[in-house]
Amino acid sequence: MKSYDILIVGGGAAGFFAAINIAENNPKLKIAILERGKEVLSKVRISGGGRCNVTHHCFDVAQLVKFYPRGEKELRGPFSVFSPKDTIAWFQKHKVKLKTEEDNRMFPVTDSSQTIIDCFLEATQKLKIDILTSQSVQSVFKADEFWKVETQTEKYICQHLIFTTGSNPKIWELLSGLGHKIITPVPSLFTFNIKDNRIKDLMGLSTFATVKISQSKLQESGPVLITHWGLSGPAVLKLSAWGARELFDKNYQFQISVNWLDDLSFEQSIEELRKVKTSEPKKLVRNRKAFDIPTRLWESLLTVSEIPDDLKWADISKKQLNNLANQLTNCQFQVNGKSTFKEEFVTAGGIDLKEVNFKTMESKLHKNLYFAGEILNIDAITGGFNFQNAWAGGYIVAQNFANI
Repeated sequence: MKSYDILIVGGGAAGFFAAINIAENNPKLKIAILERGKEVLSKVRISGGGRCNVTHHCFDVAQLVKFYPRGEKELRGPFSVFSPKDTIAWFQKHKVKLKTEEDNRMFPVTDSSQTIIDCFLEATQKLKIDILTSQSVQSVFKADEFWKVETQTEKYICQHLIFTTGSNPKIWELLSGLGHKIITPVPSLFTFNIKDNRIKDLMGLSTFATVKISQSKLQESGPVLITHWGLSGPAVLKLSAWGARELFDKNYQFQISVNWLDDLSFEQSIEELRKVKTSEPKKLVRNRKAFDIPTRLWESLLTVSEIPDDLKWADISKKQLNNLANQLTNCQFQVNGKSTFKEEFVTAGGIDLKEVNFKTMESKLHKNLYFAGEILNIDAITGGFNFQNAWAGGYIVAQNFANI
């Protein structure tokens, strides 16, 4: 049986961040990271298209927490202790410089997630933190003042146990056995599967739009990407996050309305169309777009509005104008299913937040048991927010061991 002061289950972002900060605070402690896979930091490696979206350039805590469909209230405290500004400073201290892109996402200046991985691996090696791979935890139980952890091949004993396993059903089951309530996990951050002739040949096209879920309050504006399976992009991914449970309950069968003109109303679009009809009557409707939308999308909406290629603006009928305005501002689609990128997999669900002390990240049910990252019922939209939750949680866990 191997003995450690601190055992961290989960070799991902939160686990490594907690381990490094604990060891920096208190080098005397014997620490190990248990990882069920053959490699550590696998999600860090493939996140952000292999660039690793480390955090988001949002330094106002009140604003920052609004990017979390689950965890908004609970994260106010942790982010006041460790904000994106602190994340930037931490990585800079560890010789990793970050840059901010136009959409406020932050990446290493190298544009490579390997930079973050190397930073963590070098730190763990320097701090003599044991990294033990292929260690799938099978059982956990409390014995007197110690925790006993068994994997398929080894037995461990530790005084302090930290779980940073992300979306791991097996671990949730074990923690449920210890009395913790698990909020049933459902997918978040997914795209909408749509088969529709209007977008069939528009793969790769991206434009700013507003997307609404029919018979729901859910609505988001932002870039919308047309793919071979339907609609994706930030606006759709945000909708999937905020509507994770509602859309799960609908079995991912629902209707959406897309306003390709963002916030322009039907009436406003009719007015704009009439202006073009009056000012440029001799031009073909096909060749003279009335709005700044992609040409291929404009042509597709003309087709479904029964406007032929050779029709001039002077000859467009009231019915055709209404059809076009409706397609532009209230384009209805039927969603049948979802697509999830496995490497970006995020779930809504996990340990009930009421059972965790967010000043310490310690379990309210068991002393010396801690959590950080997506194992909790916390998730965010895309943009570096899930990593920021991991860094903050790992950092706060580490503060418990500064003076022991």
